[in-house]
Amino acid sequence: MTDSEATTSTKAALTVAILSSFIGPFMSSAVNVALPSIGAEFGLSAVTLGWINTAYLLAAASLLIPFGRLADIIGRKKIFTLGVLILTTASVLNATAPSGTAILIYRVFQGVGSAMVFSTGMPILISVVPPEQRGNALGWTVAAVYLGLSTGPFIGGLITGELGWRYIFWLNLPLGLFLVAVIVALLKGEWAEARGSRFDAIGSIILMVSLLAAMYGFSTLPGNLAIALLVTGVIGMAVFVRYELRLESPLLNIDLFRRNITFAFSNLAALINYAATFAISFLMSIYLQNAKGLTPQFAGIVLVSQPVMQAVVSPIAGRLSDRIEPRTLASLGMAINVVGLALLAFVNNNTTMTYIVSCLLMMGLGFGLFSSPNTNAIMSSVERRYYGIAGAMVATVRQIGMMFSMGIVMLIMALHLGSAKVTPESVGSYINSMHVAFAVFAVLCLGGVFASLARGRMRENHGR
Repeated sequence: MTDSEATTSTKAALTVAILSSFIGPFMSSAVNVALPSIGAEFGLSAVTLGWINTAYLLAAASLLIPFGRLADIIGRKKIFTLGVLILTTASVLNATAPSGTAILIYRVFQGVGSAMVFSTGMPILISVVPPEQRGNALGWTVAAVYLGLSTGPFIGGLITGELGWRYIFWLNLPLGLFLVAVIVALLKGEWAEARGSRFDAIGSIILMVSLLAAMYGFSTLPGNLAIALLVTGVIGMAVFVRYELRLESPLLNIDLFRRNITFAFSNLAALINYAATFAISFLMSIYLQNAKGLTPQFAGIVLVSQPVMQAVVSPIAGRLSDRIEPRTLASLGMAINVVGLALLAFVNNNTTMTYIVSCLLMMGLGFGLFSSPNTNAIMSSVERRYYGIAGAMVATVRQIGMMFSMGIVMLIMALHLGSAKVTPESVGSYINSMHVAFAVFAVLCLGGVFASLARGRMRENHGR
């Protein structure tokens, strides 16, 4: 490949990674806004509406690692391109869905396509971009995630109000076609450093079933069925690890966690950070509308301050991580999050909007400093033949952390509110449960600071 072709491929890979990083979060947050309209058209219950998102998340999270490994074996560009086509097709099917049941089925297919895209987009970028520029490139992809999260509710609400909810799904058609065009025309080469290895189908099934049971069980706590599913998932994961240790060509090389300190503790830090921060917007949305009396639109404007700050800081933090030890930046970011969470634990009926927005901006700063350097550390700590698995782990840890975060909140709210809805009469109990949740998250995040520091110096460990 000539220098000109290499430069073109690098730009194409960055375009593909940024756009694919934007589409998933954007669609998820935009569809959230459209759920009431979907429910009204098809007469769906609140539980069924919840499954429209849950079905997508569970399908995506359970398939990320299998597709990441498969991409290392047969080619990342192949899996990515097929994933874009499946995701785009499923979006068109959702846009023309005749019933709520059809939407649920098509959302599962969207989850499958998303797993293929999210497990390969970042590894393709890392395969093309020189090591000294990785942090900068990853910073832009992380910024794209937060841009999707921040613009999704606004654009989704606008589209739903003016054109109807189906046009949110139609939006994926031109984006998907553009992605395929860029891949075919500009992204030269293929990356399959594990070509010739055997794909572990049995391990994939054990992992998928275990993750589905654990994540769904934890997200529906408390309850006997939830506990049973959670225990089943944990036992299944133990069986999976034992099985993988016996294989010559495992789905997930357990030695990546046992012998690679940077990889193990960077993933642990990411898991803790997502578990401690994902539920913030959920908690604050209910608080702003029920305790402070804000409209959904104004509450959304307040909440968007956090992802906007993250989108601004992430590229800067990414560039810095090419020169400064990632663990230093990531640990600083988590420490800032500890302070932000602790301050949110004191929010009450009389808290000023200035205080609230300041806390959210602090959380955005902390997460922005953490995410890009931490991702850089994970991807730079493994050999090229494990890029697919490493990229899939980044996305899987994110999904599991999100589920953990909501599971913790649901458990705390169940203990404080029971089955009662949040009303003016029960808002005091809700605020108490919010205090407990933020205190738990602050302690959890403090543990994450130590996990982040424990990874050691990346450049000393790996010479990258």
